[in-house]
Amino acid sequence: MIQGTIAKIEERIQKVDSLDAGNREEFLSLISDLRTEVTRLSETHLEQAESIAGFTALSTHEATREKRDPRLLAPALDGLAWSVKGFEVTHPRLVQTVNSICDTLANMGI
Repeated sequence: MIQGTIAKIEERIQKVDSLDAGNREEFLSLISDLRTEVTRLSETHLEQAESIAGFTALSTHEATREKRDPRLLAPALDGLAWSVKGFEVTHPRLVQTVNSICDTLANMGI
């Protein structure tokens, strides 16, 4: 499930016309890092890893919609940020990656 969700995120990012090549590659690199980190997390915390992948997919969807609605993007990003709470000590790279994804999505299209 997690790998399929991340593959859909990558597919969506590939299709976004408003991203220049540099930003697209940067975001895809973050998603690659996320894949690695949630796979590690899923070994011990499967439901939390699935939530992180799901909130990333939702946030990506909201940030890349043709008619973006900040009222929908904000709670999606909040959910994504909250999904990694408690992992700062045990999975700091995961938290850093998710924070970078949140920042990138929040700034998309501005």
